[in-house]
Amino acid sequence: MVDHARAARLAKRISTIVASAIGTEIKDPRLAHVTVTDCRVTGDLHDATVFYTVMGATVDDEPDVAEAAAGLAAATGALRSLVGAGTGVRFTPTLRFELDTVPDATRAMDELLARARAQDELVARSAKDAKPAGDSDPYRHDEDASGPEAEARG
Repeated sequence: MVDHARAARLAKRISTIVASAIGTEIKDPRLAHVTVTDCRVTGDLHDATVFYTVMGATVDDEPDVAEAAAGLAAATGALRSLVGAGTGVRFTPTLRFELDTVPDATRAMDELLARARAQDELVARSAKDAKPAGDSDPYRHDEDASGPEAEARG
């Protein structure tokens, strides 16, 4: 039977242990700019997927994702030992690391929204002083009871 609450608690604990270990215990320079963002554990508590992001050394530098992945692959055994010691579960879950794509998707969505806002402002500016091509109110109203249409309605 799957206990989702227990799996969620274990995932939170694993992400805390892995993030702490990357920051303090694992001395691999390739992991200097790695941030653990999330963790998911299967229902049987045997497999854990740890999501991470990689930042550049400076704001303008591109992150070295391949080196970070190699560093995490090299540290997987040590991290799994620390997770086993820190969680106290009977079976220590296997760790799998995946690059988190949510920040990139968020950045792309923000750029799309900024372009849409700029386009909306451009349309609003051009429509501000625009005049209708025909009548200002081209629709028929009931108070206009004169004319051939009113006689046809009866």
